[in-house]
Amino acid sequence: MSVKIVLDSTTDLTPDIAGKFEVVHLIVNFGDEEFIDGVTIDNKTFYEKLIESDVMPTTSQATPEAFEKAFEKALETCDEIVAVTLASDLSGTYQSACIAAEEFGGKVHVVDGKSVAIGTAILAKYALSLAEKGLSAKEIAAALEKEKENVIIVALIDTLEYLKKGGRLSKTAAFAGSLLNIKPVVSVEEGRINILGKARGSKQGNNFLVREIEKAGGVDFEKPIFLGYTGHDDYLLRKYVEDSRFLWEGNVGTLPETCIGSVIGTHVGPGAVAVAFFKKTTK
Repeated sequence: MSVKIVLDSTTDLTPDIAGKFEVVHLIVNFGDEEFIDGVTIDNKTFYEKLIESDVMPTTSQATPEAFEKAFEKALETCDEIVAVTLASDLSGTYQSACIAAEEFGGKVHVVDGKSVAIGTAILAKYALSLAEKGLSAKEIAAALEKEKENVIIVALIDTLEYLKKGGRLSKTAAFAGSLLNIKPVVSVEEGRINILGKARGSKQGNNFLVREIEKAGGVDFEKPIFLGYTGHDDYLLRKYVEDSRFLWEGNVGTLPETCIGSVIGTHVGPGAVAVAFFKKTTK
């Protein structure tokens, strides 16, 4: 039976692979202006507005109706669906997908990715590889439930202010970061944002990211890897790749990367660098 993978737009997959998925788009609002993530606002325009506007944008979860339409469209060309969403602790999008799935008589299996952005993206890429091998939707969903525990996403961000304003981080934690005038290093674990430490400058921050990868036990290079950045250019990401070159050389030909879009960019702000990978496990 053929299986289609359905995602929400926060995965920010690159154009070369995005067409293999069905995508449900979230909403970004600047005051009374409403934009569809990745459709009616592109990343360049979003970050310009984020920096220049006096209005702090807000985001809205994908609705059950949006997922229902996506499931109907996907089932025109497949037999079953696996839907992968960003963490349920960070958005009601997972719940919306579950509500919509009830209308399809067991043909749709919904997985809470327990991550966000490129962390969910590598889980989705893994799901696609299983679908291409001919696994059923039930088998793919079961594999994702197991493997999502091994997804690591760590990021060096410029400021905690956006996370605080978006309600994703306590005012106390954000205030402590601002007092120290640091670049925080954060992770997403079990759908929760954790501050791992502080770094003074991007060089020290990049070294911190490398240490976190080593602490996780290293990268499983047999599974997807994804790098991301926020803002107008990838200068800081290029710097990180150079500083961590020894991790990748000889292990991977190219490092897939993406600009993280408007929904996650609202809560992280410009100037962030992130890496997502599956950690090594004993077999």
